[in-house]
Amino acid sequence: MNKRVFSLICAVSCSFIWGTAFVAQDMGMDYIGPYTFSAVRLALGFLTLLPFFFIFEFKKVKETKLNFKIIIGYLFFLGFFLAGGNIFQQISLIYTDVANSAVFTVLYVVIVPIIAYFLFSNKIHSSVWPSVLMCLIGGFLLSELNNLRVRYGDSLVVIGAFFWAFHIVFISRFLKIFNFPITIAMGQCLVGSLIAFAPSLAFENITIANLFMEKKELLYAGVLSSGVAFLLQIYGQQNLSPAPVAIIFSLEGVFASVFGWLLLDQFLNELKIFGITLILGAVIFSQL
Repeated sequence: MNKRVFSLICAVSCSFIWGTAFVAQDMGMDYIGPYTFSAVRLALGFLTLLPFFFIFEFKKVKETKLNFKIIIGYLFFLGFFLAGGNIFQQISLIYTDVANSAVFTVLYVVIVPIIAYFLFSNKIHSSVWPSVLMCLIGGFLLSELNNLRVRYGDSLVVIGAFFWAFHIVFISRFLKIFNFPITIAMGQCLVGSLIAFAPSLAFENITIANLFMEKKELLYAGVLSSGVAFLLQIYGQQNLSPAPVAIIFSLEGVFASVFGWLLLDQFLNELKIFGITLILGAVIFSQL
């Protein structure tokens, strides 16, 4: 299979898992707080990938001649951005619905090309900007801007979008010097989990009984959305540049809106459906 096609399939699959995970994230805070949910899901992602790391990459990583201080430095930044993005996204779900949280998360499609250009001088293809504009319009059509409580939740997601944008750009940069997707995915989940555990221990009451009450949601968000999907993200970014891949990842907003409607009865009116259509069109246009 063509490497670019393989990366494209991985990116779309990643978007699907991320999008459907919003439902699990929304339903998974009846007995635990947002910091705990974020920390545990990332810890489960780490544990999911750990055996695959030892089977497929451990020996290769040991033999690499790269400076391990650089590797640890990158993993720290990736874990920090991952924790920040997860935490702001999770808290936002207390105030806004699944569709809004997912759609405002994908504002990283605007931020990614700007960061890539100004930090690393990445050239931006002319097709990216019309696609970004379509995503923005589609996102605003999916939002309920007349609801003050929703607007507060949306603002939290926008802050989180900056974390996701830096996360995408730094992964693309890291892959150029350290092309070990399982190691990257596993390492960032470990670091992100440790960072998220700090506020959860400070502000929330963590008990095993409460965690077990949310086991289904945590397993979906942890094993699939954190472990499998973050690995798919890295495979997707192996052969796709940051700006176009960010547009593909924006499909998570579409999937989240549809599944929020199907499973949580979060209504989609004609404007929201048109917004979904615009985002889909932007993804297709950016790849053509």
